[in-house]
Amino acid sequence: MHNPEDRSFIGHPRGLGYLAFTEAWERFSYYGMQALLVLYMVNRLLHPGHIEHVAGFGPFRHLLEYIYRGPLSVQALASAIFGLYTGLVYLTPIGGGLIADRVLGRTRTITIGALLMAAGHFLMAFDVSFLLALLCLLTGVGCFKGNLASQVGALYATGDNRRADAFQIYYLFINGGVIASPLIAGTLGEVYGWHYGFGAAGVGMLIGLTIYLSGRRWLPPDSPIVERSKRAAKIPLTHREKMGIIALLVLLPVLTLAVIGNQQIFNAYLVWAEKAANLVFFGKKMPTTWLITLDSILSVSCLAGAVVFWRLWAKKFPEPAEITKLGIGSIIAVTGFICLAMGAAIAATSGGKVSIGWLVTFHLLNSIGFANVFPVSLALYARVAPPALSATIIGIYYLAFFGANNLVGWIGGLLEKMSVTQFWLLHAALCGTAGVIFLVAGYFFGYLLAPGDSEGDVQ
Repeated sequence: MHNPEDRSFIGHPRGLGYLAFTEAWERFSYYGMQALLVLYMVNRLLHPGHIEHVAGFGPFRHLLEYIYRGPLSVQALASAIFGLYTGLVYLTPIGGGLIADRVLGRTRTITIGALLMAAGHFLMAFDVSFLLALLCLLTGVGCFKGNLASQVGALYATGDNRRADAFQIYYLFINGGVIASPLIAGTLGEVYGWHYGFGAAGVGMLIGLTIYLSGRRWLPPDSPIVERSKRAAKIPLTHREKMGIIALLVLLPVLTLAVIGNQQIFNAYLVWAEKAANLVFFGKKMPTTWLITLDSILSVSCLAGAVVFWRLWAKKFPEPAEITKLGIGSIIAVTGFICLAMGAAIAATSGGKVSIGWLVTFHLLNSIGFANVFPVSLALYARVAPPALSATIIGIYYLAFFGANNLVGWIGGLLEKMSVTQFWLLHAALCGTAGVIFLVAGYFFGYLLAPGDSEGDVQ
């Protein structure tokens, strides 16, 4: 049974192990498919002999070309589809959270989401079902993503300091899935055939669902709104809960600013690095995409380091509040973008290419910073959210990433309109602004987000 005092999984409840492994396989499936998606569209699906077989693609293409105000080439069309898909991924968890909180409960919603995602991966094997596959994946991620994360927070009692560590462990497993997926699903898709890669992603999702269901007895009870009586479900939120929700909503735009720079790694950063950076390693040019592998490995290392650091820190000093950690992490990440700006300025002066050392330093500093942003922000939203709205609040949390990904596309277009040094200093300024706001908000309004006592709390 679920026991908040359980420490059988590296000092944490056993349920964390089941949730972490489930999420690792879900991320394996998601990023395995995403690593192949654009390559698959550019090299196969959007060419004659295939594109005309995709059900509903004509009207869909007309809609995209209307939005982008003109005809789209194969590459531009693939990019537009990819952008639309990855943006909507951060919107659908809101609907999934509402379904879990108000209708089905988390367990059934997560199960349906996993089955939809697996079906989406398998449907990618056929040209005709491409758009249906994307729809299944979007709906599945929406049902799955926020609801699973909300269960991590529910494993811990209010005020349990292990909660923030739990989300860092959770992110460790996420990054493990991200590192493995291009190596397995990506290699299968590119070397042996696209559908083998998509199939591997589907199998990975089914493995994740199996792990989740097998560990159900160790997980928190289902959404309170489902298990309470109708009378209990109508208990109003306390004043403290309402103020906490308002504070979380106000912080969303700040979180959006904080993560723009990190999300740019998957966009303009790769375009710039391919042309401007010296990627020759042991006499051979390194594939640009290996920078993403480097980033993932450093992210895992820094997440583990952050867990150890804060545990050692807490033995001698008071541990900072979550919002303070967000400010500290954002400020550290600023130094990474300053490194990129310095490397670009030196290269511009010498007429050469940017040394790989500047890029490695950027990834290291950025990973240290965001080890104190991504898991900590998720832990904060999960803890402050009232129990009856936990999955919905986690869904709203992902709006920050929806906004950031859309802004990344727009800001990335400035790469050709301003000097590279100014471009990276702009990202440093955005991240630094967010960091300062987090620190100031923590000083003046941190009490609204502090762990509450039992007074007035709905149990």
